[in-house]
Amino acid sequence: IKKVLLEMEDQKNSYEQKAKESLQKVLEEKMNAEQQLQSTQRSLALAEQKCEEWRSQYEALKDDWRTLGTQHRELESQLHVLQSKLQGADSRDLQMNQALRLLENEHHELQAKIERLQGDRDLCSSDTQDLQETMWPMAPDADGGDCYSTGSVPGQQRQPDE
Repeated sequence: IKKVLLEMEDQKNSYEQKAKESLQKVLEEKMNAEQQLQSTQRSLALAEQKCEEWRSQYEALKDDWRTLGTQHRELESQLHVLQSKLQGADSRDLQMNQALRLLENEHHELQAKIERLQGDRDLCSSDTQDLQETMWPMAPDADGGDCYSTGSVPGQQRQPDE
């Protein structure tokens, strides 16, 4: 019995030793698990913080995108207005150029007409002068006589008789 008791005592010590080792392993695993949990919680907190930062940036970018979209539409509208004004200005420019060409043509025609009329006037003036020179000896005097009897020259006034 003593031997059995000693064996049982050894078994008991062996079981206790194994239990202690198992408990020690469980405690170490529990501590490792707690450390991993804490590390995971820190990582989760950092990830949530990053997520919140990204969400905030996303919302800011979304707002900026909306603002840019609105500005883009406004600028496109202004561009269309300016293009319409430019087309109107181009149309007016074309009309003005056509009107200018017509006025320039009219100016050239009038200039040519003036030159022809001046040439005709010079010719008429020359013809008139030739005619006057030809007719001068025959021109009657203002009192009905001829210029030879009074000795007057056409265009000169007569002196009263003394």
